[in-house]
Amino acid sequence: MPDIVISEFMDEAIAMDVLKAFNVLYDPSLVDDRPALLASLADARAIIVRNRTQVDAELLDHAPRLEAVGRLGVGLDNIDLDLCKARSVTVYPATGANDLAVAEYVISAALLLLRGVWQAGSEVVAGEWPRSASIGREASGKRLGLIGFGSIAREVASRAKALGMRACAFDPYLPQDNSVWSGIEFSSLRGIAESCDVVSVHVPLTEQTRNLIDDDFIASMKKNAILINSARGGVVDESALIKALHEGRIGGAALDVFESEPLDDKRGEVFAGIPNVLLTPHIAGITEEANERVSRLTAQNVLEHLR
Repeated sequence: MPDIVISEFMDEAIAMDVLKAFNVLYDPSLVDDRPALLASLADARAIIVRNRTQVDAELLDHAPRLEAVGRLGVGLDNIDLDLCKARSVTVYPATGANDLAVAEYVISAALLLLRGVWQAGSEVVAGEWPRSASIGREASGKRLGLIGFGSIAREVASRAKALGMRACAFDPYLPQDNSVWSGIEFSSLRGIAESCDVVSVHVPLTEQTRNLIDDDFIASMKKNAILINSARGGVVDESALIKALHEGRIGGAALDVFESEPLDDKRGEVFAGIPNVLLTPHIAGITEEANERVSRLTAQNVLEHLR
């Protein structure tokens, strides 16, 4: 039986090199085969997961020797932290390793949605020339609102300012006398909704943040404003957002995360026919470079713990 179980994808070569002193089971298919995953944990001292493997009471009951959970990312809503603490299981998120990837995703999504240039491709191929309908907006001079001002949001703000955008943020847990606020305006949640051209979400999913971006927030946004969520799906009320997009009440949205992943057929259908929405499969923090950094940091965290 393995000492370490890896139930979701990572850089396999890095994992096997860093963790070569241990018996490692690398099988990303386990995330979709719960019985097999539970059966593999009888002697496991560590498990490495992304966001889909639920580290809950059931899993911990099947892993009596578990000491560590390596998280290939930073979101921890799929891990029962209180129960892990009670059972002396240490959780290691890959803090900071994918900040740049997410920040570049947010900026890319903002530029695409502001400019809207990708939408004309099929028409150009068909021999049409929709120049007047394809005139978009510039990022320079636009107001960017960041909900949450942790390390990823700060990277977004840095890049946005380089484009000439004006950045503000809402984060009630970050003291306003903290030096990270230098050059960034502190705003209320309502202030961001009402004043920003681009709104980007950067908070974890908790009971306090679930549906934080609700119908009232969306109704307060500018008619041509853009909403980007690369944090957690449950933070945005999807039904309210979809309704607003269908009715043309906001300028567009980019969603990398969803209330339920992957989307089922019914949920996927509700996004059909919306021209100003970008949908991606939870990959904002995954680039070739970020995957290497996250994989190495997570593997090293687990290695040091087991040593």
